[in-house]
Amino acid sequence: MQNVKYVSGDNFQYLESGREAFSDLFLVHMGREECKPYHAVSARRTEYIIHFVISGYGFYSVRDNTWSVSAGQMFLIYPDEPVVYCADKNVPWSYAWIGFRGLRVESILKKCGFSKDRLVLPTPPQERYQEIFNAFFNHIVPDFSNSLYREALLLKLLSLLVETHSNRILSGSEKARPVYENSYVTEAVNYISKTYAEAIGVAEIAEHVGISRAHLNHAFQEELNVSVQNYLMDFRMRKAANLLAETKQPIKAISDAVGYADQLVFSKAFKKKYGMSPKNYRFYQNEMERRGDEESE
Repeated sequence: MQNVKYVSGDNFQYLESGREAFSDLFLVHMGREECKPYHAVSARRTEYIIHFVISGYGFYSVRDNTWSVSAGQMFLIYPDEPVVYCADKNVPWSYAWIGFRGLRVESILKKCGFSKDRLVLPTPPQERYQEIFNAFFNHIVPDFSNSLYREALLLKLLSLLVETHSNRILSGSEKARPVYENSYVTEAVNYISKTYAEAIGVAEIAEHVGISRAHLNHAFQEELNVSVQNYLMDFRMRKAANLLAETKQPIKAISDAVGYADQLVFSKAFKKKYGMSPKNYRFYQNEMERRGDEESE
């Protein structure tokens, strides 16, 4: 049985899901609060958190960037990011939030429209996401049935965010893929996508673009909030994860295919990114696929 924690008050509801049950996507906690003026939170968390602003105003600050956020908007907190968010002094916000983590989170958030350089987005219609939060608080019993239901509600909420983002693209109110303002970043990203399998590093990328490493790193930080080295490594790890899940190639072959001549170095980098070795990641993905096939029979 999971150790579910539920707390409520006049202006506050909080549900903590308990121990982790599903490593691909797992609800950590969620809640709602009507904040007092100047109510501030300063924290560094280990999970992803999305806040949905229901009414009022406040601000959200991360990495020297600050946004004024109001009703009809939502903001994303990434793990291990020092953040501050605070309610307005005159019309303080009320919000609902949900915290989660898992292997699938980054790919799902991308389809929701979020990224490291895009942390504030419009919410879905309020009645639709409020209905899901109401359902969460109607299933707080600490048993396996309710645990499964809460996981289903998390998927339903994220599905709503993906749907909302897709509708904005189709309506023309949002571009499907933002064009990088800095042409050096665009050129570097295109070069990486074509040559990541080769033994390239930051020096080779900067040389191709025609600027210094320092200049290129500054451009990446300004545009993507990430260094060139980390962008290259993340790109290679995503390609490796796809190959592990979708092919039966030996791990050494996959290491070579994403630009790592040393399999040990590759395995360490992969584990740092995904929390498990390439071998275990492949086993996990195959097991999930097998279970899915069995359930569909």
